[in-house]
Amino acid sequence: MTTRANTVAFSGIDCLDIDVQVQVAAGMPAFTLVGLPDKAVGESRERVRAAFNAIGLALPPKRITVNLAPADLLKEGSHFDLPIALGLLGAMGVIPADEIAGYVALGELGLDGSIAPVAGVLPAAIAANASDRGLICPHSQGSEAAWAGEVEVLAAPSLLGLINHFKGSQVLARPAPRRMEESGTLLDLRDIKGQESAKRALEVAAAGAHNLLRLSTAKLGSDFGELIHHSIDLPHVTNGGTQHLRKHPSHCRRIVHQPNAQRPVRIDHHLVH
Repeated sequence: MTTRANTVAFSGIDCLDIDVQVQVAAGMPAFTLVGLPDKAVGESRERVRAAFNAIGLALPPKRITVNLAPADLLKEGSHFDLPIALGLLGAMGVIPADEIAGYVALGELGLDGSIAPVAGVLPAAIAANASDRGLICPHSQGSEAAWAGEVEVLAAPSLLGLINHFKGSQVLARPAPRRMEESGTLLDLRDIKGQESAKRALEVAAAGAHNLLRLSTAKLGSDFGELIHHSIDLPHVTNGGTQHLRKHPSHCRRIVHQPNAQRPVRIDHHLVH
């Protein structure tokens, strides 16, 4: 019998569906992971084994095969730990295998059974919502996943908490999107006296989505960055556009809890905008 769990692989900021197939069969005890895993994914066997031991479970003394399909696509990242563990739990009969199929799961397992944060939770939540599935993610990233819309989010602090939820002995509360307080008084482009050519250049660059190269003294860099970002009256980003913009920081684990409608600006250096 083969038990399946769902997760994603990342191609840039886009998500590709990955079918995690787990088979526990008679034979010499072994734990084989196939489907073109990278080094981090290959090491998941030991993290899963240690996490099971930490919560009082042992892998069955049988031949365990985990296939990450499609097999010709390179699988990268430690977020495969959680879906592999869920597939094993379903194959062992610890949790209902049919319930796992309704979720996309991602998370890194600690040796104590905890679920650690990973990159790309928001894009995964958006992909899960598009496929009418729920999302299982680390507890600390539940508020990030909640920005994806009406997707059902299970944000679990540990593997044991997730098992108890599926068994009905514990209920994981639905996380709410976290809002951050607005910053203080913002600078305004109208407060700059003179510099008409420079202000005109800022407006044209912002309106046309053009890059801008400005050379000046160091202390003026951050001030001009704020001016570009906040004081030029541009159309607000739509809800779909907001989600798309937040995919980038999510991949870098720098998600902003409140995806506001202001258009972002990136300042790579205090002298270059």
